[in-house]
Amino acid sequence: MTGNEESQPAELHSKAAYAHAAAAHVHSTGDRASAQELARKALRYSVEAAKRTEEVAKSAPQSMQV
Repeated sequence: MTGNEESQPAELHSKAAYAHAAAAHVHSTGDRASAQELARKALRYSVEAAKRTEEVAKSAPQSMQV
């Protein structure tokens, strides 16, 4: 697996964290609809990051797997 493929889960986790923070901020301003959409986006990023992380873990050498 290339370095780019291995960094993708980390990037997705970062995007999810940013979307969660943005959703919290927008929610605090009273814009519930925008906050809900940002929360949905954060969930999509989180789910995709988890899938990609599992893919990377499966391709890791046996000595590195838990």
